[in-house]
Formats: sequence, structure tokens, C-alpha cells
Amino acid sequence: MKFTLNGQEVDAQGATPDTPLLYVLRNDMQLNGPKFGCGLGECGACAVLIDGKVARSCSVPLSVVAGKQVTTLEGLSPEASKAAGEQALHDRAVLDVSAAGHGDKSEAQPRRTYTLHVVQQAFIDAQAAQCGYCTNGMIMALVGLFNHKPQASDDEVKQALSGHLCRCGTHVEIMQAAARARELIAQGRSAAIPAASSSSTVAKAA
Repeated sequence: MKFTLNGQEVDAQGATPDTPLLYVLRNDMQLNGPKFGCGLGECGACAVLIDGKVARSCSVPLSVVAGKQVTTLEGLSPEASKAAGEQALHDRAVLDVSAAGHGDKSEAQPRRTYTLHVVQQAFIDAQAAQCGYCTNGMIMALVGLFNHKPQASDDEVKQALSGHLCRCGTHVEIMQAAARARELIAQGRSAAIPAASSSSTVAKAA
């Protein structure tokens, strides 16, 4: 089953057509942005974009995305996501060496600055996260909204987020993040979803 994932054509080899897209993304593609929350498509933690529209990946069968474009949180700023993954591997290696009693003999990794998607940056600016479990869905919902309507009103933001649950009660900060995103967009930052960057096929076994 082939589809385009974050700008790359992928082949979910071995996965059956009725496999939930979320399982393929997390288990086979090793993408941890979308979260498993309710498994019923009701909480929004698993949200992704399919051809630019927000969808609950826990309730979307793999067959639905055949030949389509799927964007996850990682695809909003690919370079930043890759760097974060590499840094996490480095930090884990340092911890493993320290735990083995050999001390830290690794060289410090230089920290680089990457440009995030405007909605991601807005969430950081507004500190709009507490436990962070719902953040994927909130961000993807707003990316889908602002991509189509860059200056969406507060009422339109609330409508877009109405099916996304935040159990920590961070709703005020999330609305502030939406307002900050509008501000950044008005200053010239793009709200567009990153375009496909590669046509190579990446084979993945289920």
C-alpha cells in the first residue's frame, strides 16, 4: 500500500488494508507525533492531515490513504524533527555510557536552530502545553485551519478545536497560541503545509 508521507512516497508492506493508519505511522514508520488516545476518533490526539484535511488516524483504515498525501507533526518541520531525533539518540548514548560507569567520553553535539512551522512556533511562544499529549492534535487542527484560512477568527478556531480534548485544561493558552499564529502569519510567516520533497520509495514492513 503506497502513499506519500511527509513528502516521501512510502510502501506499507505487509499491512492489511483495514489496519488503522495510526498503527502504521507509529509502529511501522516510527513516527511518534500522532498519539493513541481513545482509539475511537473522539479525542483528536492521533490527528494527521490527509491531502491537507484533518483526520483521526486511529479510525482511518490504511486503504483510505492509498495514493494520497499524509502529513504528521514530524512533516511540518522535517529538519527540526530529524535533528531532534539525532539529539535524542546522542543523549541516550551518553546516558548508557554513564550508566556503565565509563563516564561521558562523547563530544558535545552543537545545538542548531531550525525554523518551525508557524503554528509550532506559536505554541512555543504561548507555552501552550502541559502534559503535551493533546498537543499533536491541537497543532494539526490549527495547521489545517490556517492553511486554508490564514486569518481565521476565534470562533473558527474554537470550531476547529471543538473535537480535540485537553484533559489538563490548557485551553486558554491554546487560544493564545492560535492568536500568536495569526500574528506571525500577518507578519509574513507562511501557514502552508510543506510540499513533497522527494519521490523516492521507502519500503516498510508491517
